[in-house]
Amino acid sequence: MKFGSHSLTIRQLQYIVAVAELHSFRRAAERCLVSQPSLSAQVAEIERSLAVQLFERDSRRVLVTRPGEELIARARKILQAVDELEEAAKRHADPLAGVLRIGVIPTIGPYLLPDLDPALRAAFPQLGLRWTEDKTEALVAKVEAGELDAVLVALEAELGTLEHEPIGTDPFVLAAAQGHALGHTRGLVGFADLDDQDVLLLDDGHCFRDQALELCASTGARELGFRATSLTTLVQMVAGGTSVTLLPTLAVGVENRRGALVIRRFSNPAPSRTLAFAWRRGSALAEPIRQLASAARVAFAATGD
Repeated sequence: MKFGSHSLTIRQLQYIVAVAELHSFRRAAERCLVSQPSLSAQVAEIERSLAVQLFERDSRRVLVTRPGEELIARARKILQAVDELEEAAKRHADPLAGVLRIGVIPTIGPYLLPDLDPALRAAFPQLGLRWTEDKTEALVAKVEAGELDAVLVALEAELGTLEHEPIGTDPFVLAAAQGHALGHTRGLVGFADLDDQDVLLLDDGHCFRDQALELCASTGARELGFRATSLTTLVQMVAGGTSVTLLPTLAVGVENRRGALVIRRFSNPAPSRTLAFAWRRGSALAEPIRQLASAARVAFAATGD
């Protein structure tokens, strides 16, 4: 591979990315811990070196030009590669030291992290875990952009090109109000029992909704118009009404702690989801995340004891 002389520096690339993200030279300078005149001079130097105007400036705002959008996107990838280079060097000495940025979906986070986070910190005392909660699509995009190192999601969701390591299976259960016809029996429930039932589900964007909707479509159940933004809201609506819903077993202990719902397990083959850690293909952190997933597998199994 041939290497030419490069007039751009990593620091300059950080400057233009900061300006593009914040649409402000002042805020970009504050983020980069330099004076605004110094940052402005460096950005102007980059534009002269590339012979391309990256930003449109006036007294009120800063806009990225169309050529600037492409070049700044490339700058982000370069900075991501540099971060991964530095991270790989650090991990070579101790692959499970430092900070891991991990995303988690809302139908897992509140129910697993209270047990999982301390278990992982105990297993890897030199490791710092920084959790971010969001829907699957947003988390996958952040991993691909290098903003997160890994995500804890349901494997049945669309994960693009991410690699993954399962940590356990989370069966679905049927939840009904105490007075509901399906709440009168305490045995296993079959798919046929859902035929012609009214079912409440989560709002669009939740992968758990997609899985539950697929099951309902195969049984003849009807989805009601209301869509909850959380499992907590879903449970409250079912407890006070005449509909039923599906819950991941992981959430039952928290969401039905007052016993307002009758929980019935499905007969085999029971619907379920597979929880997994996923990360960017080719990431320097792949092996540490696999080790993290291995420890998480033990911790997840213990939640069912």
